[in-house]
Amino acid sequence: MTPPLQQPVRRSALRRRGTLVAAGIPIAVVALLAGAAGPAAAASAGSPGVNDPYFPLAGNGGYDVEHYDLTLGYDPATGHLDGRAVITARSTQQLNRFNLDLNGLKVTSITVDRAAASFRRDGQELVVTPRHTIGKDREFRATVTYAGIPQPVTDPDGSLDGWIPTDDGAFVAGEPQGAMTWFPANNHPLDKASYDFTVTVPQGRSAVANGVLLGQTTTGGRTTFRWRQSEPMAAYLATATVGTFKVEQFTTPGGLRIYNAVDPREAAAAAPVLKKLPSVLDWESKLFGPYPFRGAGAIVDHAPQVGYALETQTRPVYDRAPDLGTLVHESAHQWFGDSVSLTTWKDIWLNEGFATYAEWLYDEQHGGQSAQKTFDELYTTPEDDELWSFPPGDPGSGEHIFEAPVYSRGAMALHKLRQTVGDRTFFRILRAWATDHREGHGTTAQFIHLAERQSGKHLGGLFHTWIDTAGKPSRP
Repeated sequence: MTPPLQQPVRRSALRRRGTLVAAGIPIAVVALLAGAAGPAAAASAGSPGVNDPYFPLAGNGGYDVEHYDLTLGYDPATGHLDGRAVITARSTQQLNRFNLDLNGLKVTSITVDRAAASFRRDGQELVVTPRHTIGKDREFRATVTYAGIPQPVTDPDGSLDGWIPTDDGAFVAGEPQGAMTWFPANNHPLDKASYDFTVTVPQGRSAVANGVLLGQTTTGGRTTFRWRQSEPMAAYLATATVGTFKVEQFTTPGGLRIYNAVDPREAAAAAPVLKKLPSVLDWESKLFGPYPFRGAGAIVDHAPQVGYALETQTRPVYDRAPDLGTLVHESAHQWFGDSVSLTTWKDIWLNEGFATYAEWLYDEQHGGQSAQKTFDELYTTPEDDELWSFPPGDPGSGEHIFEAPVYSRGAMALHKLRQTVGDRTFFRILRAWATDHREGHGTTAQFIHLAERQSGKHLGGLFHTWIDTAGKPSRP
C-alpha cells in the first residue's frame, strides 16, 4: 500500500497503503487458527479472533479456509449488493460453533455441508452453529447468502477501506480490515486461500477481480465476469472493483497474462506509466525471483476520495493514475506482502519497507539517484521528525501501521543491511526470502535468521537499532 496523502514521505504523489513452513502454512499459523481460548472451549468453539496484537478480532480460530467461491451482484445506482459465499475449510479442532468476519449486510441463510445452520450476529462476528459437530481435521463447506448496501470501515488512522462506493461503481480495497464489508471471511493474513469470483453488474460496467479472467457474458442488460485466483491469497488482498473502464489485455513474451482496467478520466495520465508495467515486473523478477502469480495488471479507478493505492493480489488498485514510483511499489508487493504474507500486523515493515526499498533500487538502476543518497537525505531529518517517532518493527497500534517509519525507516534498515553484508549477499537474501516463503508467511525473526545465515554475520545489533528502537540512530 502507498501511504496516506498527508504522510511526509519521499515520493511525490505517493499514497499509502522461528517457524517451519509446511504445505504453505507455518506451524505457528495452524496453532493460532486453532483458537486462543482455554482448553475446554477450544475443544468445541472456534475463537472469535486470532489475537493479533493490533486487530484482536480479525480472523477466527478453529479452521483454515481452503477456498472461497463468491457470487456477487452489484447495482451501482442503488449501492445494493447481493452475495453468496461458498467457503470450503478444514477444521483444526472439533467444532460445534465457529465464527466468520462480516461487517453489516443482512444474512438470510447459512448451510454447513448442505444442512441449515443457525447463526447470530455479534458486531463484526457472524457466529455459526452447524446442525452437527464438525470433527477435527475434517473438510466442510459453509454457504452464506447475504445482501445489503455495503459500508466501508474506518481504520484507526482515519482512512476508509473495504467496499467504497464511487460515482460509477465501487473501489474495493481491504487493507487491513475491509474484506469483511463485502464477503464473510476468515479476515486475517494468517489464513490464505484460493478464490473464484462471479460478479454481475449492469452492462457497460466492468467487475475486475484477482487472478485471471475466465470469461464474461452479457444477458438482459447485465454482464457477468468470472475470475479465478488459484494461488493462496489473504482476504484483505481480494478485490471486485466495479466501474466504467477501458480494458487492455495481452500476454507478455514470458506468458504472463496482463489485464489493465482504467477509468477513462485517468487514461491519458495512466498510459505512459502502465506501458512500463511489463518491464517493471521483469526487472523485479530478476531481483526477487520469478513472478509469483499467473495474472498481473492494474486497476486505475477515479476515486479521489480514497487517497491511496493498494497491492490487491495480481492487480493493484489505484485511486487515480499512478506515478512510476507507485507502480514499482505496488508491483514489488506481489512478492513482499502478497506471496510472502504477514503473520501479525506488527510486522508490516516486511511489506512496506521492502516495497519502498524496491523504489529506491529502481531509481538507482534506472538513471535516478542512488539508494545511498536517498538514505542520506532521510537521515538529515531532525530528531523530532515523525520518521523517528516509533520503531518500524512495532508501530504500537493499528493507527500507525501506514506511517512514515514503517515505510521509509523500514527501507533504511534494508539499506543498512545492504551496506553491512555487501551487494551480492544482500540481493541473495532478498531473493531467498521471496523464494523460501513463497505462498506462505514470514516474521521479522525469520528474516533476521535468514540474513544471518546467508551472510555469516551477527546482525542482531543492526536490526535492534533500525527496526526495534525508537528515535534517530546516533550513526547513519
